Amino acid sequence: MEIAQGHQAVMPYLMVENARKFTEFCQKVFNAQLTFSRLREDNITVMHSEIQISGCTIMFCDATDQWKVETSNLFIYVEDANETFQKAIEAGAAIVSEIANQDYGRSGGVKDPFGNVWWITSILKK
Repeated sequence: MEIAQGHQAVMPYLMVENARKFTEFCQKVFNAQLTFSRLREDNITVMHSEIQISGCTIMFCDATDQWKVETSNLFIYVEDANETFQKAIEAGAAIVSEIANQDYGRSGGVKDPFGNVWWITSILKK
């Protein structure tokens, strides 16, 4: 099986309101890199964009009448859950689960301004 360079076998595809702002949110909070973006003929609406976070691709576009908003829950490992959680709040996310130590690491949930829930987690240092 061949997979396009920079892609993985499974990638989320989100349809959001204001894809450009979604890109900015991910860049501020998760240090995402915009790797591809194409606009529709109106030169405003994002037809297809891709970001990479720690080598993982998220595809997304602006929702339209044909393609309604489709959000997701995303689990993300980060170096410092406390720092990333705070960055998300500062960038407009709402807390859905306070950050706390869990069996699997330090984790908390936020809902971004676009309706996606991010489960921000880092491994507890021993």
